[in-house]
Amino acid sequence: MMYSIMHRTQLSLEDWQHEALKARAGQEGKSLSELVREILSAYLRPKGRHNSRSLRSIEGVAEGPADLGRAHDRYLGGDE
Repeated sequence: MMYSIMHRTQLSLEDWQHEALKARAGQEGKSLSELVREILSAYLRPKGRHNSRSLRSIEGVAEGPADLGRAHDRYLGGDE
């Protein structure tokens, strides 16, 4: 297992930012710190690298019958 060094830092947030972060962290079952780290990682990630969360958002888009690729005409009404 790989461990990373954590650095403690202090941020000044506007009230609405703090409240929004606390609410989102609660909804996602995370600490405020964990959520901020995830947001920073997504923001600082080099361009062109895919985020597994964004890839998960399209999971299941093309789900259908197992033979859809082979028997597409049947599902499109062309081969009854």
